[in-house]
Amino acid sequence: MLRGCIWASCLGLWFNATSPMPKDPAHQLQALYVAGFELQTFERYPKAIGVSRGECLVMLVPGPDGLQMLGTPGWRIGEDLAVLTTVSGRPAFQHKDRVVEATEQRREALVRFRDEVRRILDGSGDQKA
Repeated sequence: MLRGCIWASCLGLWFNATSPMPKDPAHQLQALYVAGFELQTFERYPKAIGVSRGECLVMLVPGPDGLQMLGTPGWRIGEDLAVLTTVSGRPAFQHKDRVVEATEQRREALVRFRDEVRRILDGSGDQKA
């Protein structure tokens, strides 16, 4: 493995070979799609792409190291992203005045969803089907 700085004379640039290369968003999206996630654009979020599986949804935006999650994943209510919160002392997914009960099964599904999206974005889970 290369360590330290290497002069890339053909490009006239210095780069640090120990720091990871930025991830390619196209490869990240392909890995998510191959893993069975659905990709969708939303008019309300023109710079983001929605990634979903079942009712779990997260928005991804370009970052300095490839795609990154915009906020935290949530539960889809229609075309909207409901966030996990507490309503009347009970966990719930809420978007404006619409509320869906955040059952233990739904919260567990959301954690699995978030973890798998993270693994794929980090490059450690893009071979999963």
